[in-house]
Amino acid sequence: MNLPNKLTVLRVLFIPVIMIFLLAEGIPYRWLIGGLCFGAASLTDMLDGKIARKRNLITDFGKLMDPVADKMLIMSTLICFVEENICGAWVVVVILFREFLITSMRMIAADKGKVIAANIWGKIKTVTQMIAVIGIFCAKAAGEFSFIPAFIGQWLMILSYVVLYTAIAATVLSGIKYMYDAREFFHDV
Repeated sequence: MNLPNKLTVLRVLFIPVIMIFLLAEGIPYRWLIGGLCFGAASLTDMLDGKIARKRNLITDFGKLMDPVADKMLIMSTLICFVEENICGAWVVVVILFREFLITSMRMIAADKGKVIAANIWGKIKTVTQMIAVIGIFCAKAAGEFSFIPAFIGQWLMILSYVVLYTAIAATVLSGIKYMYDAREFFHDV
């Protein structure tokens, strides 16, 4: 297994660790540690692709698992946020709807011998989702330290929600763009 694929697997292995810190209320500094784990996992997303392209280490495993690992990381964290009453379930539903839709379209295209490549909107979606989640971790972690004034955590949370809603807009727009680009596969509808 090459280095980019190992980084992808590492990202998946971070998921249960992050979930433990998110859902186990008795752990001290759980938001800080969970956020650091999420940040490290997000960093592997950036690194695996860069390394794979630079060293020509692109594999079928990487093509499949890299986007799946991203989705698993984001979705598991957002579902935990729903459990913690940080975001509404509708956020998860919108993102899941888009992911299932695009994955289904890619399967149809693949069956017809075509590939629906990632586009800039999909990358913007992923980056804004990760930034929003990291912001929420930072806002919650700020509350774990008595020397940090409460208003800092509150402002960080407000900014994180702005980024999260931007991510939702990017999620919807990227879904629409993928559907438009794949319209040729639905001429028999």
